[in-house]
Amino acid sequence: MNVIIIEDEKPSARRLQRMLKILNIEAETMLHSVEESLAWFKENEHPDLILLDIQLSDGLSFEIFEAIDIKSAVIFTTAYDAYALQAFKLNSIDYLLKPIDDEDLKTAVEKFKVRAPKKQSVTLDFNDIKKLLVNPIERAYKKRFSVKVGQHLKLINVEDIECIYSENKGTYVYTNEGRNYLLDLTLDQLENELEPHIFFRISRKFYININSIKDMVSYTNSRLQIKLNSYNEQQIIVARERVKDFKNWLE
Repeated sequence: MNVIIIEDEKPSARRLQRMLKILNIEAETMLHSVEESLAWFKENEHPDLILLDIQLSDGLSFEIFEAIDIKSAVIFTTAYDAYALQAFKLNSIDYLLKPIDDEDLKTAVEKFKVRAPKKQSVTLDFNDIKKLLVNPIERAYKKRFSVKVGQHLKLINVEDIECIYSENKGTYVYTNEGRNYLLDLTLDQLENELEPHIFFRISRKFYININSIKDMVSYTNSRLQIKLNSYNEQQIIVARERVKDFKNWLE
C-alpha cells in the first residue's frame, strides 16, 4: 500500500508515521504545505491513500484538489469540529479528529482496506466547505448539564465549568466552586455539544474553558501547561500536536 502524509507540523507528521508503522504501513513521503504538495503530485504517481491535514501552513489543503485531479482515497486529519465535516461530499474514507487516537487510526485504515477503492477523482464542494470553515453553521450548543448528586439532580451552567476531564473511565466536570461532578457522557460524545469558541480539547483527557485560564507556561517537548483559576488536582498539559491549534483558538 502506497501512503503519504500531508501535515504542516513536522512532529505531528512523524508521530503519525510512527503510528502507521505499528500497523505495518510505511509512509515514507511526508509533505508539509500546499506548494510542496502541488509540486510532488505533478512529478509522482498518486498514492493509494493520503492522510491529509485540512489547514496547512500556506492555506487550506483543498487548494491541492482544486489544482490537480487527485486519484487517491483520503483520510482527513483535522482539529475542526466534526459537525462542520458533514459538508464533505467526496470519496474520502474517514476523518480523524486531533489528537489522533491509535484505535481510531487503525479503524480508519482497516475501513480503507475493506473498501479497497479504485482510484478515481476526488470531488469536493469547495464553496460550501470553505463557508462552513470560515463561518460555521449556527447551532444550539449545551447551556447546562444535569448531574446526579445522591438522590437529587443538580443543574450546572456551562459558564460555571472550568474544565471537563476523563479519569478512571469516568467523565467529570469541575466547576468554579471547586466541585467535581460525574457526567454520563464521554469526551468524544461532547465533541459537538460544547461551544467551540469557549471550550477547547487540549488533549485526549481535557476540555478547558477559555474564561477559566489563569496562566500558560512553556512545558517540555514544545508543549504548554495550563493553569486554571481553581482546578489543581492534576497537571493540565496541551498535547504537542494540539499546541498550534490551541494558540489559534486563543486568538
